[in-house]
Amino acid sequence: MSPDGGGAPSGDLTPRRIDSAFGSLCGLPGQVKETGVNQFGSGWSWLVHDGSGVAIVGSANQDNPISNGQTPLLGSTSGSTPTTSSTRTGRPDYIDAWWNVVNWDKVAERFAAAG
Repeated sequence: MSPDGGGAPSGDLTPRRIDSAFGSLCGLPGQVKETGVNQFGSGWSWLVHDGSGVAIVGSANQDNPISNGQTPLLGSTSGSTPTTSSTRTGRPDYIDAWWNVVNWDKVAERFAAAG
């Protein structure tokens, strides 16, 4: 994350590569949001390099995609931070706002290193 984040993917992780995986750059946030909102309890939504391209996966608690042979490129928490004390109603708003601080340069570096 970065205070100067947001925008579109960069480097080897071009919007075109995202389009081929998710239908469009607009499809990526929706899939991350759906994964995070539907996560039971604490967990994560991940953009990963899965060996052949990029994918969205979820994980519970402290688990991460490394144990499944995937390289995490970007992670968004769906734990207690983005939620209210008694419900999960804060998750969608948190995930929407989170895209404004994504550091795409770092994500692209991780993607290039994984490739």
